[in-house]
Order: sequence, then C-alpha cells, then structure tokens
Amino acid sequence: MNRIQRLQDVLIESNLAALLVTDLLNVRYLVGFTGTAGAVLVTQDEAFFITDFRYQDQAANQVQDAQIRIHQSGVYQEVQAIIADRNIKQVGIEADNLTVAQFQMVQETLSALVKTTSQIVEELRQVKDQSELDLIQKACEITDEAYQHILGFAKPGLTEIQIANELEAFLKNKGASSMSFTTIVASGARGALPHGVASEKQLAKGELVTLDFGCFYQGYASDMTRTFAIGSVDDQLRKIYDIVLEAQLRVIEHTKAGMTGREIDALARDYISEKGYGDYFGHSNGHGVGLAIHEAPAISTRSNDVMVENMVITDEPGIYLPGIGGVRIEDDLVIQKEGVHVINQSPKEFITI
Repeated sequence: MNRIQRLQDVLIESNLAALLVTDLLNVRYLVGFTGTAGAVLVTQDEAFFITDFRYQDQAANQVQDAQIRIHQSGVYQEVQAIIADRNIKQVGIEADNLTVAQFQMVQETLSALVKTTSQIVEELRQVKDQSELDLIQKACEITDEAYQHILGFAKPGLTEIQIANELEAFLKNKGASSMSFTTIVASGARGALPHGVASEKQLAKGELVTLDFGCFYQGYASDMTRTFAIGSVDDQLRKIYDIVLEAQLRVIEHTKAGMTGREIDALARDYISEKGYGDYFGHSNGHGVGLAIHEAPAISTRSNDVMVENMVITDEPGIYLPGIGGVRIEDDLVIQKEGVHVINQSPKEFITI
C-alpha cells in the first residue's frame, strides 16, 4: 500500500471526501515532489498534484501516485475545477499550514464546505518505511564522520564559529544538502545555554564543548549531540557528564514499542533528579526525526504519544549549570518491538583532546 492509499484509508475512516495538502514536507512525503510550489488534492479514490509551469518538468520526473495538473490561475482555482467536476461537497485543509488570508481565499474560491484538519499526514509520517530508515541512517553516518573529523580539528584558540564552519563544510562535502538546524557549539560557561549557537568565543583549556548538529540527506534529517573536554576539567563537570551519560543510556536500555513519550522522558529525568540536578534539566528528552528535524512523536513530561515500531526519536538529556557549563548527549533511535536500534555510532565515553 502506497502513501496515497494509506491517506485515502484515513479519509474514508474519517468520512472526509477530500484533503488539500499544502505543507511542502507532506507533499514530498505523499508524492515525492521536492520543489517549492505545489499542492496535493487527495480524494477517497483519486489524487492530484497541482503546480505551475515552472515545475512541470520536475513534476513529471518526480511525482508518483498522483495525476499532474498545471494550473493557469492558481492552486485553489484548479482545486475548484477538480471538485466541481466530481461533485465533491467537502474538502479538508491543513489548518496548521495556512495563514488567515489563505484560509479566507480557500473559502471564497471553493464551492465545497471547507473543514479544518490537523496533523493527518504528519501522523502517517511518524512510522518510517525502510527507504526512510535507510536515508536517516545515511544522514547519521555522515554526522558520525563529521564528529570524528572535529575531534581531530578542535584545539584551544579556535572560535566556536570556526568549529561550526568546519563541521558544516565537512558535512556538505560528504553529501549533506544542508544542515538540519543551526549548528550549536557551546564551550565553557556557554555550555549552560541549551541552544548556544556558535559565537566568537575561543575554545580554552579546562572547558567542556557541546556540539549539537545534524544534516539533511536526500530530505531526511539527523540530529546528534556530543560533549567533549579541552584538557582537564574540574570534578563537577566530569560528574555531570557521567550523570547525563547514564541517563541517556537508561533510555536506550528500557525504551520499546508501546511506551508513551512521558514514560521515556521519565527514564532520564528521574535519574537526573535523583542525582540532585533535576532543576537543571529543563527541556524535553526528545522528539521525532524524519523529513523535519522536529516532528511527532514528542518525548516529554506531557506526551501521551505511544511508540510504534519504526518511529525514529532522539534521546537527549542534559544538565546546564549557569555560569559554569553544561553537558548534553544525544542519539537518534529507531523504536523496535522489544527495544531500540541506536543509529549514531559516535563514541560517548568522556573524551579529552
């Protein structure tokens, strides 16, 4: 069963006559189109990809499982022509992806009843097929290689920005199309910033350096964090490193299909709290990864998302001490029936350069 057919099953179960998909990641997921202008109209028994003249050749080469329509006056006008021809009386829209102005235009253009929907395709995207897992695996392999390269490149006196630039250049030379988010390089006291984007600060002896980075490979993301030392660090920093690593490993050891996001989050959070640092771990323990760097399921204290085989999630506990520094360690995991597969292979033992 292809992805369009899976969506059509959802439409039938939901008693929804058609769904207009405008989120470009969802468009790519459903029909394979990677351009920047296009939409998919899926009915219970047909599917149409709609774009303009600029993308007709690209669509012909990429689009699968949908009829291609090249519009002359606008996507919504083409949708109206299709639904009028088929006497479709109800069309769902992706409310999360439309501005108020776009929503009003849809209502004004379509003769059908417009129904707001949320996360229909995103829910389908949570469970990866083998082709998706292979691409995420490749993205993680490139990320692992980049980390090994940086361990040999980093030294005192280099700025965080120089580290980030070297890392990103390496990733692109290995086949990454782009970074999956803004590269984080946070050294010394800046390590207490969970999202400490690389700065002009120089690396110095006696500090920890946290790298949080990833890339897109053929549309799919990787996300990894490692923390290493520049020379000897004080006992407190080493202590929190060991605590974070043990918390991260507990998630790997105990996570499996059927658990909720909050249950997984608690595996790391409870251990960090037992060690006295619960107040210094203020973010969720993870999130889904795929076509988007942050997608469902959520791994947080409030998440009731249930893990299903072949979901891909991150495991990223951290401790952040203001004015002192911080530690985060992160891997990408594939949910399995009785455990997880750890995609990243970069070492996690305490490394000093």
